Amino acid sequence: MVTMMRYFVGISILVSSYNQAAAFVLKPCRMATKGSTTKFSTTQLCNKHDTYAAADEDASSQDNQRRKLLSIAPIYTLPFLLGGENTASAAVPTSTVQQINVALSPSASALCADSEEEARISIFERVAPSVVYIDTFKQKQDVFSTDIMEIPIGSGSGFIWDNEGHIVTNFHVIQQAKSAQIAILTPNNGIKSSSSAAIEPAYTSVRPGALGSNGSTTFKDFTRTVYKARVVGVDPTKDIAVLKVDNEDNSPIKQLRPIQLGTSTGLRVGQGSLAIGNPFGLDHTLTTGVISGIGREVKSPSGRPISNVIQTDAAINPGNSGGPLLDSKGRVIGMATAIYSPSGASAGIGFAVPVDTVKYIVTQLIENGQIVRPLLGVNILDSKQSRQTLGITKGVLILEVKPGTPAAAAGLKGIRRTESGIIEIGDIIIAVDGTSIEKEGDLFKAIEDYKPGDTVKVTVNRPQIEVTESGEPEIKLKEITFSVKLIASDDSTFIQK
Repeated sequence: MVTMMRYFVGISILVSSYNQAAAFVLKPCRMATKGSTTKFSTTQLCNKHDTYAAADEDASSQDNQRRKLLSIAPIYTLPFLLGGENTASAAVPTSTVQQINVALSPSASALCADSEEEARISIFERVAPSVVYIDTFKQKQDVFSTDIMEIPIGSGSGFIWDNEGHIVTNFHVIQQAKSAQIAILTPNNGIKSSSSAAIEPAYTSVRPGALGSNGSTTFKDFTRTVYKARVVGVDPTKDIAVLKVDNEDNSPIKQLRPIQLGTSTGLRVGQGSLAIGNPFGLDHTLTTGVISGIGREVKSPSGRPISNVIQTDAAINPGNSGGPLLDSKGRVIGMATAIYSPSGASAGIGFAVPVDTVKYIVTQLIENGQIVRPLLGVNILDSKQSRQTLGITKGVLILEVKPGTPAAAAGLKGIRRTESGIIEIGDIIIAVDGTSIEKEGDLFKAIEDYKPGDTVKVTVNRPQIEVTESGEPEIKLKEITFSVKLIASDDSTFIQK
């Protein structure tokens, strides 16, 4: 009688608490079992993000139902459900005990989260000293004297490229600046750097509590040291600039930490991404997300498109420009360059120049101080203007063909005025080596993979006046293809005025 009462009391408690207990019921993890004992794998729990496993699939439906009730029952009802007057010694199925133990112990999801957190922390602490803080200044004459003052105009991010002191950032970060200063975390164990190039800045936009400053707990063994930087070279077309910091005798600064480079080839949407930068003066800020898209296109400061841009939802804000975008192993896969936002702050759509492009440009700038690109040797009209004023719906109109260039020798024509004063429209480029040209951005992309000296086939529509059967003149477009040798962007025959 006592046993029956305990049984019904247990059932009553179970039913009344079912809705409360249901909140704790999580999706079970289907795992292989052996014998009557359910075995747990930490890896499987991490992968499935579950807190307990299901009972043997081969068990009877009645046994499965009983186990399901046990898995959601409060602990104090278990003795009644297990039956028998000697409830303290009642045999509990092994799988049920394991379910209860796992439910009461720290969840596998929490263990996985801890592992992921530790990985992020490790990446940040390893990479952050390679990320620099850039303040830019312009010069202005004092109203009451002839003194020239430096006025702060902005800030941005960058990263250490090599042990020689080269710093990579966006061109637009320094575009309007006359000078720049760079703050670097150097491992001096709290001792001020002895570098002859280190300065005491009169101004910095870094907010209080900066990493590496006095009292920092994140980087206790690092000191924030500020240097004046000089420009090595810039490429507005790809929004890339290379700066350099060194000692007064031009010797390299010691203890720099160059960043580890990865590759942007083979990236897939959904991969993890991390961004480190200095948004709104908050230096060495870490944000995380995923690669949201690849093969995007954004406009550079020169107006030309930057192709194969990486899209990420890792928060990128003003001040992040020039900072690294990292993969899940802490390797650079891109450089933060732009955001899409109605408000000006992060809207979850950020863009980064792919690191493979950065590698090529930076190498050229360090070696030559400039980028030499292939050109057709012609000046073109903006496609928007040609559509609005001339009604040209496809292709790029040639304004001028530079004399003495291969383009002129091939026979390409620009706009010209006839002896009678009539303006004749020039050739309209519609294809390069079979690649269709709709606007000037298409033309830039079509030739950027070639080298100066390469020959390409340029297809144009040439306006010609023909007389109709009624004797009236009519303008028709004749398609013509020319073989044109590309010239270098520093070719004197093209850049001369």
